Amino acid sequence: MTSRRPRPPSLLLDAALFCAALIDTWAHVGLQDPPVAPACALLAVSALFLRHRLPILTFLLTLPAAMVSDAVVAPVAALYTLSSLSRNRILLGACALIYAVSDFLPWPWTRLRADDLADTRAVVHFGYSLATAAAPVFLGQLVQARRELSLRLAEITAARESERLLTAQSVLAKERAQLAREMHDVVSHQVSLIAVQAGALQVGSRDEDTKQAAASIRRLSVQTLDELRHMVSVLRASGSRPTELTPQPSLADLQRLVGSSGIEAELKTDLPEDLPPTVQRAVYRTVQEALTNVRKHAPGATATVRLVGRNGAVHATVTNTAATRPALPLPSAHHGLAGLGQRAELLGGTVSAGPTADGGWELRLEMPVERNR
Repeated sequence: MTSRRPRPPSLLLDAALFCAALIDTWAHVGLQDPPVAPACALLAVSALFLRHRLPILTFLLTLPAAMVSDAVVAPVAALYTLSSLSRNRILLGACALIYAVSDFLPWPWTRLRADDLADTRAVVHFGYSLATAAAPVFLGQLVQARRELSLRLAEITAARESERLLTAQSVLAKERAQLAREMHDVVSHQVSLIAVQAGALQVGSRDEDTKQAAASIRRLSVQTLDELRHMVSVLRASGSRPTELTPQPSLADLQRLVGSSGIEAELKTDLPEDLPPTVQRAVYRTVQEALTNVRKHAPGATATVRLVGRNGAVHATVTNTAATRPALPLPSAHHGLAGLGQRAELLGGTVSAGPTADGGWELRLEMPVERNR
C-alpha cells in the first residue's frame, strides 16, 4: 500500500507565516544595519513560499538572514518545515547545528576574537541558539510522527473493516451451503414426488379435465425442479467463483408465462421494443406475481394483462374476475406485493392494488422509462 502524500497547507497559514516573518524583519533589521542585512532578510521571507516543495533550498536561502541579522522567524520556519518532511536525522542535526553556529557568530566574522568564545555570555548565547534550532526540529519530527500515526491508524481501520467483511462473507457462505443442502434434500425431493404423482395421475385418469390439470402440475413441477437445481448450484458456489445466473426474463417471455400460468388469461400489449432491461424485468415480475396470486386466491377466475406505453412510462395492469370456487389454504409469507413495491420504488415507479367493482382484483404498475435507461 502506497503512503499518501502530506496534505497541502492552507494559503491562510502561509500568508500568516509570511506576515509574521515580515514583522520580524521590520522589528530586527534597521536602517543603520549594513545593506546586506535587509536584503538577506527579505530573501528569507520570500523563500518561505518554497518551503513545502523545496525545503532544503528554502533553509539554505533563509540561513544568511540568521547570519547577518536578528530576524529568526523565517529560518526557524524553514527548519521546522524541513524537519516535518524529512526522515534523515543526520541531515536535520547538521542543519540545526549550522543554524545555531550562524546565529551565534557575529557578523562580520572579522569581529570574532578568541576571548569572546571563552566568555560565559558566549556559552549562554550559543546554548540559546542551539535550543532555538532544536525546538523546530523536535516539533517538526513530532508533527511528522503524528501524521504517520494517523496514516497507520487509517490503514489498520481499513484492514479491520476488510477482516470484518471477510468474516461476514465466511458466515454467509456457510449459511448458503446449509440452505443449499436443505433445498436439495427436502424441497427438491418433495417437488420430485409431486411431479411423479402428477404424471401417474395424468396416465391413470380417464377424465380429460383431470388429465389436463395433472399435466399442468407435472410441467410446473419439472420447471420448478430445474430452477431449484440451478439455485442450489448458485448457493453452493458461495462466492468462490463466478456463477452464471439464469438468463433474466424479458417481455418476450410474457406470452409463455401467461400460457403456462394454469389459468385462463389474456395478454394485451402495446409497448415499444427498446425498453430498458430493468423495466422489462419489473413488468415481468409484476405480471408473474399477479398471476400467481390469481391462481392461489381466486380459483376459477380469468385474468387480463394489459401493457401500455404512455407519456414516457409503462403502465401494466393485471385484472382478474371473482373466484368461482373456494380458495385452498396455501402457505404464504405475504411478501410478494411488498417486494414488487420495493422493486418499483427503486426504479422510480409505483405499484398499487385493490378490489374491482365486480368482486375481482386489480394490480397496477407504473414505471418511468427514460430514468432507467
